[in-house]
Amino acid sequence: MIGFENVRKEYPGGTLAVEDFTLEIASREAVALVGTSGSGKTTLMRMINRMVDPTSGRVTIDGEDVAAMDPVRLRRSIGYVMQASGLLPHRTVLDNITTVPVLRGTAKGEARERARELMDTVGLDPELASRYPAQLSGGQQQRVGVARGLAADPNILLMDEPFGAVDPIVREELQSELQRLQRDLRKTIVFVTHDIDEAFRIGDCVVILRPGGRIAQVGTPQEILAGPADDFVASFVGADRGARTLHVERVDGRDVVVDADGRAAGVLAGAPAGGGNGSSGAGSRGTGSHRADGGHEGGRGQEPPR
Repeated sequence: MIGFENVRKEYPGGTLAVEDFTLEIASREAVALVGTSGSGKTTLMRMINRMVDPTSGRVTIDGEDVAAMDPVRLRRSIGYVMQASGLLPHRTVLDNITTVPVLRGTAKGEARERARELMDTVGLDPELASRYPAQLSGGQQQRVGVARGLAADPNILLMDEPFGAVDPIVREELQSELQRLQRDLRKTIVFVTHDIDEAFRIGDCVVILRPGGRIAQVGTPQEILAGPADDFVASFVGADRGARTLHVERVDGRDVVVDADGRAAGVLAGAPAGGGNGSSGAGSRGTGSHRADGGHEGGRGQEPPR
């Protein structure tokens, strides 16, 4: 479990980045931190692997304060995937994936064997093993980044807008791959995004952050869609494509889910013929339980715009 306990971050010069932020993240679940630029989501995520240290308060992993851990060892034990993939340009795909295991003392041959297995796991053609990052497409680079993040078999995987730089079709493919990987591997994933659709798709639990880093709502995708905490959440949830109210229409003998603008959102699986009544609601998947402590739905946190 990952815990934020009354975390505060103040930068030199008096800039207050995070104040009294409290949150618990359960093990083996995917949690999406979603908000606009400057909402504190990346700063909070980087506190987990000590790329940012809080001024006060605690960040814990399984009850142990990360401040007491060696930062290098900590970072090597946590997977990290970023938007620009962060691949080493002078190293091949295979050698990029083996970087962390080799640094942790794994024999090079063993690390390479594991890397080839991971290439298959994330859907990379084995013929790409000897290529360099510049010879890959954006989607391939991100798959290598995910494989590298998993190479040391970490319990925790941090993902900082990992699919934000690829085109929409590839992005959807990568999201589907991550969902499949999570079903198989059950890692604790902290996923940062500015896209509410992506947050709902990836997160078992979604944390919506207001500008300035304050938590607006924490819940499963269904809970947030069914009961937005306030006007800010309702607006944020629908900001990218208008009202999210869905209903069912009969089209060629099938029940088709459409949005408020009449655009098809999917087909009801297993619906009996003639079963649509034109008024059914539809939501998003999500399981798990998380909470923001403190007697209310959220703590606070913010970061300077970046």
